[in-house]
Amino acid sequence: MNSWLLRGLGMASVHVVTRVVLGLAVTQWPLHGSSLRWISLAFVVLVALLWGGLDGIRDARTAVDEESGADLTMMWLKAAAVAGVLAGAVSWLIGATTGIALGDNTLFFELTSGAAFTILLVFLPAMLAVTVGRFLVRREARKSGATAAAGEAGAYASEQDYDVVEAAEENYEASEWASEHGSGQGYYETDQGYYENDQAGRQQADDQTSGGGRHYVDDAPTEVFEAIKPENGK
Repeated sequence: MNSWLLRGLGMASVHVVTRVVLGLAVTQWPLHGSSLRWISLAFVVLVALLWGGLDGIRDARTAVDEESGADLTMMWLKAAAVAGVLAGAVSWLIGATTGIALGDNTLFFELTSGAAFTILLVFLPAMLAVTVGRFLVRREARKSGATAAAGEAGAYASEQDYDVVEAAEENYEASEWASEHGSGQGYYETDQGYYENDQAGRQQADDQTSGGGRHYVDDAPTEVFEAIKPENGK
């Protein structure tokens, strides 16, 4: 069964049952006829609101984007037309064959003016509820997307902060090593001699002294040569 036909039959049934109950209630409490009519009208509108709202929520959750949703406007317009015509015809038949006071309207009135009123009574609340349902679902989706984006941004910022801290620690260790071992072209002094301040020099110094007995000096002593004296005063 088509979706619009199912909704049309459902709303027609709601409308007919409401009119029958209203006719019986007015017969029992004739002084409260106005209040009972407003209650019946509110009940029919409420059913259309709930059904339309559920359609709007379901469509917004299944649609890929806002442009790919189902055409609920035409669906509910067809459903309202079916409900108006069918409810008018059935209500007239019940009023003509039973003693229930459903009004003295003719069949022509029920299929024209009465049906038009029923169409508006079904279509307008349903479309209002469809719009509200879609809006609520899409707003929640936007909030969820914004929260997820904020979480990713926070994770990225935390990773960047970690990299900065790691780089700072490396720079600190390098500065500590430089303050401990000196900088520039210094030397390591051992009992075996002097070794340059680089990885190879430190390794050689460690090999010579077994890790101890060496210390760092900024400048290695230079060898002093005696001046050459000329022979025979030459």
